[in-house]
Amino acid sequence: MRDIVIIAIVLAAALIALRRPWIGVLLWTWLSLMSPHRYAYGFAYDAPVAAIAAGSTLLGFLLTRDRQSPFLASPPIWLLLLTIWITLSWSFGLDPSGDYAMWDKVMKINVMIFVTIALLRTRQHILAFAWVVAGSLALVGMKGGLFTVLSGGGYRVYGPPDSFVEENNAFGMALVMTIPLLRFLQLQLTPGWRRHALTVAMLLCAASALGSHSRGALLAIAAMTMLLWWRGQNRLKSGLVLAVVASSLVAFMPSHWTERMATIDNFQQDDSAVGRLDAWRNALGVAKDYPLGAGFSPNKQEFFNRYATGAQARAAHSIYFQILGNHGFIGLFLYLGLFFSTYGLAGRLRKQALAEPKAQWVAQLAAMCQVSLVGFFVGGAFLSLAYYDLAYDVMALVVVAHIWFKQQSWTTEPVYPRRWWSLPGLPTEPTTRKKT
Repeated sequence: MRDIVIIAIVLAAALIALRRPWIGVLLWTWLSLMSPHRYAYGFAYDAPVAAIAAGSTLLGFLLTRDRQSPFLASPPIWLLLLTIWITLSWSFGLDPSGDYAMWDKVMKINVMIFVTIALLRTRQHILAFAWVVAGSLALVGMKGGLFTVLSGGGYRVYGPPDSFVEENNAFGMALVMTIPLLRFLQLQLTPGWRRHALTVAMLLCAASALGSHSRGALLAIAAMTMLLWWRGQNRLKSGLVLAVVASSLVAFMPSHWTERMATIDNFQQDDSAVGRLDAWRNALGVAKDYPLGAGFSPNKQEFFNRYATGAQARAAHSIYFQILGNHGFIGLFLYLGLFFSTYGLAGRLRKQALAEPKAQWVAQLAAMCQVSLVGFFVGGAFLSLAYYDLAYDVMALVVVAHIWFKQQSWTTEPVYPRRWWSLPGLPTEPTTRKKT
């Protein structure tokens, strides 16, 4: 039954995407972040659902006139340069044929990000995309949060099977990045049960992130909390609330979780941390000897023997050193340029949109995207998630919101009729019945 439901949703949305390709963007994002087909037990598990979503979206993109240039802001230009450099690095790398699958995966993600920016033009599009991005991970995170609560935090929480974030540490960071997006969506709702529901969702996602037993996720949560506190209007009140929530969640976790988190201060005695340092030294050595980068295969034992005093070969466990080893110093420069320009654009957008009453939601989105990126910058320092979709989706949100604001789209977009199925956050007006 689960297989039938998933395939039915995919096929229906793919058909709609031929005429409304922005729906295909939502479908692709849902499949990419949540991997719902991996929770099936039959034919849907290995079905080419991502290919169906991408194919229908690209075909619809070619047929529609309702699109814009994806290069109306600086982050997509950085992404284009990075995409070109990654291709060069892969082509002249150590093992182009062996690395083809990873290159192909990265290219598909990047192409779909460009398509996303080109197709999301209205407030309806942007809000729907934000709901899909946040909701895809929040649903899995809430499940993990309930598991953490019911098990007393004694077991680790893992992400969607066969996905970028299947591993517990990666999933923890993804949930940390999702929480600010949920907060943005909450701000779009009128006071009532839906706001309370999103509060519960955020708390469960936080519990799930802690339940992943990821030290990187803990550091990311701490960094985001500090940023939220600093930007708060009443720092004393918000500080007390954040302190109570954080201490309650941490106190709930078992003693072995506390002992694992305590190794952050004593990393020299932790084998995992020492292994990360060896991997970082290896990436630095590879980047020095391979100016174009080594492609996607710098983590070979022969390199660790040369650059990390014979340590056991392992993944970089850092977005920065992962890019450095894979694509060299130029690749790292482009990668940092991409996300620093995104963060800077969000900051400028937040300040500019505050001055326009009809664009307050843009200011809120930009602010929460900045918080999400801080979680990525901090948590990603300890994880090999340089190519993970979520960070690029956050970039896309900032860019499309920036374009919407610069074009003053609130002057041309309609007010939507209020229906029970209306997208939360859209400006609506009550419908009136015609007299007979």
